[in-house]
Amino acid sequence: MRKEETVSSGQMACLFLSFMLGSSLINMPQPLADAAGNGAWLSVIIGNGYGIFLLACVYYLYRKNPDLTFIDYSRKMLGKWVTLCISIPIILLLLLMLSNIVVDIGGFLTNAMMRETPPYVFHSLILLVSAMTARSGIEVMTRMFVMLLIYMVLFSVTVLILSIPFYQVGNLLPVFPDGMKPVIHGSYLVLGFPYSELVLFSLILPFVRKEKNNSLKKYMFLVLLIQGFMFVISVVCSIMALGPLASTFKFSVFQLARLINIREIITRIESFIGIALIVGSYMKASITLFILKETLSRVFKLHDERIIIFPVSFVALLLSLTMYKSEIEHAEIVLVVWPLFITIVAVLPLIFITLITLLKGKKIKSKDT
Repeated sequence: MRKEETVSSGQMACLFLSFMLGSSLINMPQPLADAAGNGAWLSVIIGNGYGIFLLACVYYLYRKNPDLTFIDYSRKMLGKWVTLCISIPIILLLLLMLSNIVVDIGGFLTNAMMRETPPYVFHSLILLVSAMTARSGIEVMTRMFVMLLIYMVLFSVTVLILSIPFYQVGNLLPVFPDGMKPVIHGSYLVLGFPYSELVLFSLILPFVRKEKNNSLKKYMFLVLLIQGFMFVISVVCSIMALGPLASTFKFSVFQLARLINIREIITRIESFIGIALIVGSYMKASITLFILKETLSRVFKLHDERIIIFPVSFVALLLSLTMYKSEIEHAEIVLVVWPLFITIVAVLPLIFITLITLLKGKKIKSKDT
């Protein structure tokens, strides 16, 4: 792996939190409440447990070969041609993921804030800024994202706190009005977005510099628990405040911000949440584009991987403008098809290679004894 850039364990954890929170904190409560009802928060807990398992697999492979990305490690274990068969679907996955992020944020801006502005304006601006950020390198990204992450978390938490007068605990009951089936359905949604997506970090973990007290494992798992806690809180607060309407109003936290009116002094603060959603989506788009750039450069062995950022961004722009005919079609793909697609393309190959590595390690140990 090239060593031009490295980041600390704490910086990588910050990048990981930016990626995992991204737009999920504001986007997911509504579809989760629609699928799982009052048990939506249990779906998040199940999804977080699944995420811990996947992160354990990612970290295990990283610990075995700290200098190799998932693509490099696959080439070492399975050979060039099998790795190519694995890599091409992952590249397609990343490209579609980038396009979906842009479609999502463009739809939010068009529907909630600037209805007269055509979507291609937002899509172009988001991809341009994300491309420039990804081109600047992982060190610049991590330094900048610390402040943006603080902003996003601070305003999201502030809105949830100021919405306390609207909370009714009774809206959380009954937890299982239709049994466990809706909760399992909700778990299926969060397995695809955001928890299965964390396996993509196996493609950039080697950027972490080697430290005497390697605390990457502690930081990464702590970040996942923090993300799960914030996710659960946002879902619970949305259900308590909006009741049955939590499954109807898209961008539930944004809708909560609209309710806040404290003596006509603190009012109309939904714009801050809107900015937080834009910031979260921008950070996730930049990280996704950076991972896509690194994957392409390793699969095709490019000498200067930065030259492909703008062409790839242009392809993502075209996809974001032509993939979907309506928001309903976009929602169906993201919530129904995406969890299955990312599981087949990214999760299963990672688990397969982890099992091979584990079995080989046990075989070597048995020979030594």
